[in-house]
Amino acid sequence: MKSRAAITLVLLGSLLLPTLACATASAITPLDAEQSQIFRAWFVRIAQEQLRQGPSPRWHQQDCAGLVRFAANEALKVHDAKWLRANGLSNRYLPPELQVQNEQRSLAQQWQQGGGKVGPYVNAIKLIQYNSQFLGRDLNQARPGDLIFFDQGDEQHLMIWMGREIAYHTGTTTPTDNGMRSVSVQQLMKWKDTRWIPDDSNPNFIGIYRLQFLAR
Repeated sequence: MKSRAAITLVLLGSLLLPTLACATASAITPLDAEQSQIFRAWFVRIAQEQLRQGPSPRWHQQDCAGLVRFAANEALKVHDAKWLRANGLSNRYLPPELQVQNEQRSLAQQWQQGGGKVGPYVNAIKLIQYNSQFLGRDLNQARPGDLIFFDQGDEQHLMIWMGREIAYHTGTTTPTDNGMRSVSVQQLMKWKDTRWIPDDSNPNFIGIYRLQFLAR
């Protein structure tokens, strides 16, 4: 079982060479500031819909990292009438359409997996280690769509900062529980299980991260 200090050193060490990691994965252009802002709006909206409607049947591998992968991949798609029908959405109160190059739409299918490998699947720790930028351990640094990362020794967990709330998937589903959760910062700060409190005094809270292809 790795200590928080050990895993933090591994994560921060990997983040010292972001340009090398990107170069070995692909030459896809990251999103600029305007594109990143619109991506965030769609990413959060799609996560909200998983809370409102329950997980989409198009979302496979339902866990905390799966929620991030699914929301990112769907945010990068063309949100036409067919997409809206498939996701149970009307065309009202939607973010602006994301204008990107065709190859940029595959950014969330090109996750860095380590060892020079790239593909559509990564788990929580690889999303952080190879595909995200470390911002710090202060929630005030987070913007909508940023990731909150916890290390519990034998497992890691991701939550999504939504702006007014925090969303996540528990990693477990049953016939009566789809695994989706939403909590306020105030609720999380008073959580009985202190391992999940995003505070600098919690050794299990590693920090706030931002997807690597977004403008910082």
